[in-house]
Amino acid sequence: MHAHFEQHVYHRHSHETYSFGVTETGAQSFSCRGGAHTSATGMVMAFNPEDPHDGHATDALGFTYRIVHIGPELVSGALADATGRKAGLPVFAAPVVDDAALAGALRALHAALLGDATALRRDELLTATIAGIVRRAATTPVAPAGGPSRAARIAGQARQVLHDRLRDDLTIDDLARATAASRFAVYRAFKSEYGLSPSDYQRQLRLRTARTLIAAGTPLGEAAASTGFADQSHLTRWFTRCFGMTPGAFRQASR
Repeated sequence: MHAHFEQHVYHRHSHETYSFGVTETGAQSFSCRGGAHTSATGMVMAFNPEDPHDGHATDALGFTYRIVHIGPELVSGALADATGRKAGLPVFAAPVVDDAALAGALRALHAALLGDATALRRDELLTATIAGIVRRAATTPVAPAGGPSRAARIAGQARQVLHDRLRDDLTIDDLARATAASRFAVYRAFKSEYGLSPSDYQRQLRLRTARTLIAAGTPLGEAAASTGFADQSHLTRWFTRCFGMTPGAFRQASR
């Protein structure tokens, strides 16, 4: 994505991918991982998969930025050693990194993906950029000892129900029955594990599914109905708040 925003405000959301962005002009402010952050001109943003965040212009002048979303499997593949053995996925502790070299690499990758660079050149830039941002900005993930906690298991079970019953009008009691926990325990565990309430996560899951359908050519009204939205206008309203463009504009860009 390459965009300029002045008044648009991103609703709190996350991506299933790593997201690496560079602010070209102005400044954008957002909350992420319990803190407030600002990415000014030349700074890099690094979001882990499922990192909840929002976003808005810091002042009336707005901001321009480029952002690339890269699936975890591509990141893992780019970090594989000479034998093809894949490394563990990196974790980025700081969502804003002030690094001119990384900013330049991201701009070059983004331009190649949108321009007329050859496939080989795009792959080279992708691999080099991932390696560079991991080397300069990532931290080593630490696996929790003793396996997942009870709260993590409850959150994971509730998440699976949301995936399995995408179109259903679920209640918190439905999730409580499925996890054999109280409704309050489900809410607390889910919010702690994923940074979003179950209802926010459900909406985001529906939006991601609708986005895939729209990219495949599904009519907007049908995509809305298939993913549990009340109607096309309901889908459009939330799609714009979370992705920064209307479903129609996304469909056109996908073509």
